[in-house]
Amino acid sequence: MNRNRTVQLAPKFKFSTLTAWFSAFSLLLAVMILPNDSEAQERVLEAESSVTSEHEVTIKGERIQYTATAGTQPVWGSDGVAEASLFYVYYERQGVEDKSRRPLVFSFNGGPGSASVWMHIGYTGPRFLEIDEEGYPIQPYGVVENPHSILDVADIVYIDPVNTGFSRILDPDADRSNFFGVNADIRYLADWIDNFVSRHNRWTSPKYLKGESYGTTRVAGLANRLQNSHWMYINGVILVSPTGLGLEPPAMSPRSEILKLPYYAATAWYHEALDHDLQQQDLYDFMPEVEEFTIETYLPAVARGGSLSEEERANIAESVSKYSGIDKQHVLDYNLTIPTSFYWKELLRDRGQTVGRLDSRYRGIDRSDGGERYDHDPALTSWNHTFTPAINHYLREHLGYETDLQYNIFGPVHPWDRSNNTTGEDLRRAMGQNPWMQVLVQSGYYDGATDYFSAKYVIWNMDRSGKVQDRLHFEGYRSGHMMYLRHEDLETSNQHIREFILNSIPEEGTPAMYER
Repeated sequence: MNRNRTVQLAPKFKFSTLTAWFSAFSLLLAVMILPNDSEAQERVLEAESSVTSEHEVTIKGERIQYTATAGTQPVWGSDGVAEASLFYVYYERQGVEDKSRRPLVFSFNGGPGSASVWMHIGYTGPRFLEIDEEGYPIQPYGVVENPHSILDVADIVYIDPVNTGFSRILDPDADRSNFFGVNADIRYLADWIDNFVSRHNRWTSPKYLKGESYGTTRVAGLANRLQNSHWMYINGVILVSPTGLGLEPPAMSPRSEILKLPYYAATAWYHEALDHDLQQQDLYDFMPEVEEFTIETYLPAVARGGSLSEEERANIAESVSKYSGIDKQHVLDYNLTIPTSFYWKELLRDRGQTVGRLDSRYRGIDRSDGGERYDHDPALTSWNHTFTPAINHYLREHLGYETDLQYNIFGPVHPWDRSNNTTGEDLRRAMGQNPWMQVLVQSGYYDGATDYFSAKYVIWNMDRSGKVQDRLHFEGYRSGHMMYLRHEDLETSNQHIREFILNSIPEEGTPAMYER
């Protein structure tokens, strides 16, 4: 492995006064960062830096050579001064002569406040963290080759938004509202992507946006922002475990809880908490039955509220109990809609265990079996256990990126302005403007945070006219929020992305137009 380190320190354009020049130079050179534990130790963040190394990986039986560039690139303010610096890792396959046919994928995770670590070393990147086949931590920590990475068909950029990973605000006087909000996040990241594409001469490449969880809100908005403010058109958007994109029913509303029933049923099935006649069915055969009941019977019944007769109420409660694994009386006590927090605590209460929110295959234990909420999400604590040492080891030792900064798996980004979230409509509008744009949705059946049936609801209602439904694609997996941590789904989900990318690149010379 060869490494070539460069550090660039240059403003975006010339400044007219000595004061402005000195201020910009000082910010670009370094910024003093206090560690999270508030120790009076200074840590230096370079506004621009990069270290490039050469590697190989075997993907689908083919040995592939590639370069990995780990570095920082500024977020420029309106006055040309760097307000922040974003850390990224850019993977580029070698030996590709025509970049105009080589796809480029920009990848984000969510939170908001999460680094891009999860899909970087857990999903589509050329290295994969050491875990067991179902995604549980093992020691020693580390990374191995990822034989399912999409690097064979696309170059990839993993980006850490402000205050996540090694990304930080540079200007101590910068307005935090420029970064921490639905629309502010989209604006500055679109500017950053535009700058990256220009620096790396990728304007002619087919481009893709990939986001997970809140990252789906981010990329849905970015698709529209890039097309309408930067005139950069996108071939495809990949939504992994999508949020509601501003289209979901309000949290804790009856409709929101009703849509959770198929997820409850899948979780109960996994933990063998259903009656024998349901338990003996395969999950994929069982889900359509629950989905149909949810839409055709459950939702209309609850919509009638208190006007529902006692007999009808009892019948609905009986069916919800049958599918969810929760006692009928509890269903009645909650007026037919079971809160997720209670579900995670109640399903395995008789076994002295809880189930995870982000992946309900994971089991946990609480201090007490009583109560209506678990003490912690056993899925998240398991993942933090694995990813944190692996990403630090990989970036610092494998890629050779040197810094004293803490890598923020989760960073300080609050308060976060969630107002005016129109990202679902933004994505629909972008698809309407761009006949080439395709959207892939990937969801895990055991995800209780962004459940799969609510994801279906969102894409149905994003396009009520039905005019772009043929460009909206859904794939479900026998896993949770990070479906890729289960080795079987790591292979299939990457293959679905690979096929999605290849199928969404038009043949050379094909016009972007709607047929008569």
